[in-house]
Amino acid sequence: MTTKGPSCKQVIIPMSNNNIVKFMKNSSMHVANINRNLRNIKSEVAVDFIQAEPVGITIITNKVSQASDLTTIENYIKKGISYFPNGNLQERLNSSDVENIIKQNHIFNNVTLVSKPRVIKVSPKSDMAIV
Repeated sequence: MTTKGPSCKQVIIPMSNNNIVKFMKNSSMHVANINRNLRNIKSEVAVDFIQAEPVGITIITNKVSQASDLTTIENYIKKGISYFPNGNLQERLNSSDVENIIKQNHIFNNVTLVSKPRVIKVSPKSDMAIV
């Protein structure tokens, strides 16, 4: 049987070319980490491999993913993409980096910023920031 389009065992995640390159450098590590997270929620789904596509990445799984599996994968991907410039953990994200990211995203095509974005850490021990 031949079909057009993605299989039900593919999770397609759109992202920029820079993020694709960064993410694919450690794809085997990401496969292992996603599988660990899926095992933690007692899922029967496992990631077989990750492949780069022109508009993002495709995660190939052994079974059709349920909503909870997709949420787990999505949460990992959000944490797995480094928001430090050039992958250097010593350089902090600043307002010009945020402006560049906003300019690259088509959602913000008609948005005008009235002031420079501010990046604020949520708490001293947190790995999250508010922009």
